Amino acid sequence: MKSIKEILGMSLDIILILGINESGGHFHFKSPIDGKILNVIVSWTDGWDHISISRYNKCPTWAEMECVARLLFKDNEYAYQLHVPADKHINCHPYVLHWWRPHDAVVPVPPRWMV
Repeated sequence: MKSIKEILGMSLDIILILGINESGGHFHFKSPIDGKILNVIVSWTDGWDHISISRYNKCPTWAEMECVARLLFKDNEYAYQLHVPADKHINCHPYVLHWWRPHDAVVPVPPRWMV
């Protein structure tokens, strides 16, 4: 994931910085689709980069998810969304989606023709 200095340098994309500390940050980004607020929470602790993206009344679109990932992850980094079994699923917000990237593992990827 990009450093906090790199993230803060994207002032045109960040509408509001709600908080930053050594383990992450909380931002409002402008949606590239309709200009509405994307609530973005970033963390890079416990061996993981994690981004949660939510909107007030609907799930973020793929274009919004992709835009935030391109802004916050480095160009050479893989990240993924994760489907978990129902008994492991935690839903704290009905309209939030996540990106994940492990620090110390290579993310397995399918053959190029599948992506």
